[in-house]
Amino acid sequence: MKKGIIFDMDGTLWDAAENIVFSWNKTIRREKGELRELTPDDLKSVMGRTMTELAQILFPMLKEEEANALVDLCGQEENEYLRVHGGVLYPDLEGTLEILAKDYALTIVSNCQKGYIEAFLDYYQFWNYFQDIECFGNNQMGKAHNIAQVVKRNGFLDAVYVGDIQGDYDASTEAGVKFIHAAYGFGKISSPVPFIREFAELPKVVREIF
Repeated sequence: MKKGIIFDMDGTLWDAAENIVFSWNKTIRREKGELRELTPDDLKSVMGRTMTELAQILFPMLKEEEANALVDLCGQEENEYLRVHGGVLYPDLEGTLEILAKDYALTIVSNCQKGYIEAFLDYYQFWNYFQDIECFGNNQMGKAHNIAQVVKRNGFLDAVYVGDIQGDYDASTEAGVKFIHAAYGFGKISSPVPFIREFAELPKVVREIF
């Protein structure tokens, strides 16, 4: 049986909020003057949202088309910034990925813009750990759809999604895969689910649910 572990990004693999905010504020000031100054908490509050949802929440003072265009530009420049500066990995991440990759196919599904996952993999040179990636920016489809697509095209007969917010759990349920809560991340889950308090606990919890 081919078993897959599908990871969320923000709040699960890393916390890049500080560098994202720095990059976005630089772009916003250049493009819109003193429109608004974002904080890391602003970004964390919308983590897991699609880019169009994020635009509506963060920039309600702009027309929809203008907000979407600004978010698209911020995302493009964010990718380049993160490819050079990275973010903050959660403790023991690479060593744990190395352990997991011996027995499971590892993939990433995020609601991020195109290029964001690639920037993460480029900066840390993690490409060898992951067999597939998918995101909202590639196809304008939500997380449940993209989880199901990754499961299908990789031939997973069993899979688990590892994420940190309620939307991750909801998407995994809709896609028909198991779920593990990264309880160290940005959110809580309303239902009782398997969880990890730190990334290094993941191999043990995965063995228990598979």
